[in-house]
Amino acid sequence: MDKKRRPGMGNLLIAYLLIAFMLFGVYVLLYKPVDVDKTYTDYQLKQDIKANKVVSVEVSQNKEIPTGTINVKLQDKSIEYYTPDVNETMKILEGKDIKYSLNDVSRAKLVERMMPYIFVSVLFAIYMMGLTTQINSASGVGGSAGLSDFGKSRARKDKKTGITFDDVAGLEEEKEELSEIVDFLKDPAKYTEIGARIPKGIILEGPPGTGKTLLAKAISGEADVPFFSISGSDFVEMFVGVGAARVRDLFADAKENSPCIVFIDEIDAVARRRGTGLGGGHDEREQTLNQLLVEMDGFGENEGIIVLAATNRVDILDPAILRPGRFDRRVMVGRPDVKGREAILKVHTKKKPLGDDVDLHEIARTTAGFSGADLENLVNEAAIKTAKEERKYITKKDLDDAFIKLGIGTEKKSRVVSEKEKKIAAYHESGHAILFHLLDEMEEVYTISIIPNGSGAGGYTMPLPDQDEMFWSKTRMLQNIQVSMGGRIAESLIFDDITTGASQDIKQASSVARSMITKYGFSENLGFLSYEAGEGEEVFIGREIGHQKPYSEAVAAQIDEEVKKIIDFCYSEAERILKENIDILHKSAELLLEKEKVTGAEFLELFDENK
Repeated sequence: MDKKRRPGMGNLLIAYLLIAFMLFGVYVLLYKPVDVDKTYTDYQLKQDIKANKVVSVEVSQNKEIPTGTINVKLQDKSIEYYTPDVNETMKILEGKDIKYSLNDVSRAKLVERMMPYIFVSVLFAIYMMGLTTQINSASGVGGSAGLSDFGKSRARKDKKTGITFDDVAGLEEEKEELSEIVDFLKDPAKYTEIGARIPKGIILEGPPGTGKTLLAKAISGEADVPFFSISGSDFVEMFVGVGAARVRDLFADAKENSPCIVFIDEIDAVARRRGTGLGGGHDEREQTLNQLLVEMDGFGENEGIIVLAATNRVDILDPAILRPGRFDRRVMVGRPDVKGREAILKVHTKKKPLGDDVDLHEIARTTAGFSGADLENLVNEAAIKTAKEERKYITKKDLDDAFIKLGIGTEKKSRVVSEKEKKIAAYHESGHAILFHLLDEMEEVYTISIIPNGSGAGGYTMPLPDQDEMFWSKTRMLQNIQVSMGGRIAESLIFDDITTGASQDIKQASSVARSMITKYGFSENLGFLSYEAGEGEEVFIGREIGHQKPYSEAVAAQIDEEVKKIIDFCYSEAERILKENIDILHKSAELLLEKEKVTGAEFLELFDENK
């Protein structure tokens, strides 16, 4: 049963404070007129009288109170100022040869005079009350909590998620590993009788979009237990202690509804390594983490609460949260292989009409590296295009266009490009394509285009992955660098000049070459050593503010020299290949200038013609 939230007294307290503020404002407006000179005083009046500058004085006072306003007419101007005691002012005027008058202004006249200001004050108070009510409602659970409920958990509770393992495709090993959790939630006695301890917490680790949240919901759905879900960022607020209070409230709810699943998405927002702030401060986030650690230690073994958490940055989590007894198991949820991608595509196209020319296996083969979210987005983009063009079925071309849109960017066909730029782009992309085809470790060409796209490039060459790869060889990495150089080399050979169009290619080639030396130990001179920055490959401000490179300046110079050797070698090899196939380079560029977009099959015909 859900706990009923009692409306807090926060709104009422705010209302009282605002009314008091309004009444104070009315008091000030009634007894201290606003259109007065704040710099003029009784002392200044005395000085002006001595200097014979005062012509007349008019004193306005309600006799029930000592305060009033003094209207002083000088020789060149009139000044009205406020005095806290009219009697003191009258003493200054007595015996002076100055015309003055005393006016008794009733309270009613003061009210009438101040009505515009009172009206504005009341409207402002009403506005602030409404604004405060909205803020409190937005910050509370279910839209009804006030300031007193600020520390309540923001977790969403679903009695039934409606998702099972059948809805999760491409994660067969992960589902098998987590099936014992489902079995425990269904029949805990089987485990407690034999003395087995089910993990209190499980970290689902993996890149974004791989299905970590879906997998957590499926566990709850399979076991038919309540599902509490919350993001790590929902715990942390600017007010100290709020996050810890929310953690306590979340686990109190979970204990009342056990057995259940508690799912914390993006847990790195709250469980980041402690002591990493500047000066290692004890901030609100660390208090929240401390409370989370205490709560996970607080509930007993096999109590029926399983805490699942998702992150793609497990390397920055605090070690205390990963120890046995808390999150004592890590499940890697990676990107799917070709078989998994095909299964995911079948799930996402189940309710979408597909044309006869759509081959899901072929799409799965061409989308290596796509996550489940990427595949869903691919199918959705194709469906949007189909609906926009008022067709009934999604075709292969729709999926191909969606693939290019997601991978490269939307083609800017309306952009006006000069013939010179088109020619440069044609030779640039042909240089990449020829190297893709001729280097045996690289993929075949899928599409070549010289149509500008959303990424700002003047064209693109898209390869077709043959298979999923877990790692690259040294040869593969060298050939990847050579392909990156193909565009710049083609420009240099044909135009005897170079452009800025290869900036991204240079960046990619440099990054791969440096990784070969510092990360993968591919240098014979530097040996089997890593020259990266240490744990986590990240410098935390505060904890390692004085972090230094793990090598000397002499080694740094040697690394630069080794990187330069790789770049020079790859450049000379790529240049040699393009010079040997200069005829293909010309033919490919001419075909691109004619059609603007060439398929892989059309490109391969150029090599057949050249035999």
